[in-house]
Amino acid sequence: MKKFDVCIIGGAGHIGLPLGLLLTSKNKRVILYDKNTKIVNKINSGIMPFIEKGGKKLLSKNKNKIFATNNIRYVKDVKIVIVCIGTPITKNLKPNFKLFRELKNHLNKNQVIIIRSSIYPGSCNKIVEILGKKFKHISYCPERVVQGLAIEELPKLPQIISGLSNKSISISKALFKLICKKIIVTTVLQAELIKLFSNAWRYINFSISNEFHMICENLNINYSQLRKIMINGYARNKDIPLAGFAAGPCLFKDTIQLSAFLKNKFSLGKAATSINENFPNFMLKKLKEKYKSKLKFKTIGILGLAFKPEIDDARDSLSIKLIKLIKRNNLKVIFSDEYIKHPEGIKKEKLIKKAHIIIIATPHKAYSKIKFPKNKKIVDTWGILEK
Repeated sequence: MKKFDVCIIGGAGHIGLPLGLLLTSKNKRVILYDKNTKIVNKINSGIMPFIEKGGKKLLSKNKNKIFATNNIRYVKDVKIVIVCIGTPITKNLKPNFKLFRELKNHLNKNQVIIIRSSIYPGSCNKIVEILGKKFKHISYCPERVVQGLAIEELPKLPQIISGLSNKSISISKALFKLICKKIIVTTVLQAELIKLFSNAWRYINFSISNEFHMICENLNINYSQLRKIMINGYARNKDIPLAGFAAGPCLFKDTIQLSAFLKNKFSLGKAATSINENFPNFMLKKLKEKYKSKLKFKTIGILGLAFKPEIDDARDSLSIKLIKLIKRNNLKVIFSDEYIKHPEGIKKEKLIKKAHIIIIATPHKAYSKIKFPKNKKIVDTWGILEK
């Protein structure tokens, strides 16, 4: 068996694979452990399983230094284990540490275990309780990249390093110095909060624009046009985002994790969650108000299933929530995406022809180039047709 320097748990995912590829480019031998056999086989065949800028080239160049497997026995034989699987949340919004219970018998006490994903504050200490006190070398080094641009961003972004032992901090620093220009050492609690605060901040910003959009809709004002005027020559307003579906596997989850940690006293986070998660309901409500009983004779087309533009990931997508909501109201819906192949999905050209009402749910660049027929009702909260 070949000797590896690093094992990445969840190594076939959007966080683990780009990190593994960057480490191999610095002559580290990396093993990617993942339960998804289909994706494991793709990686070993030199095929990138998802959209990641620069990923295909890096995988092709370093395929002899990286190996993907669904066999957990490899985990024990490396010095550094990096966990890139997000800690799932229970129904009570508390962290579920099932993964670490599964890993317990496949780790050794001398390993440094680096956690990359968002975790509930205090999770590192809880992980030590689960693994046993002999496992002292736990490090928390949160990732802060934009999905799809991890390879490009990781070398540019400062890497936060924290740990429960001097060994875990020093080894984590040495590893990330290979790929990151700047290292910042903090306490574990600081690192945990930095990650959650960052995503909650972005999520709250989206909720402000979504509420502005709803206010404008109720006053028959186009918010995206109003926003253009607001930011025109006025730098203080330039960071106000466009309205739209704020979703995905990080922003929502991290905001509610922080709220749970604060015993539901995170009032801004609670309000943001309510606004963003109910945005699809607001869209459908406005269509019902406009068309009344005639809506049941209309076909609603949804352009975009991905939770953000230019990626092929629909995890926690509000587009999916909107589709389910329309179906529950016994209305006809069709949908399309540029990057996601859905068994019920159709080509955008067919959707444009068949749908009476078209909602641009994900602002993929391709949609901004479409010349929609004048007889179609277009819902474009992102304002991509006005650019």
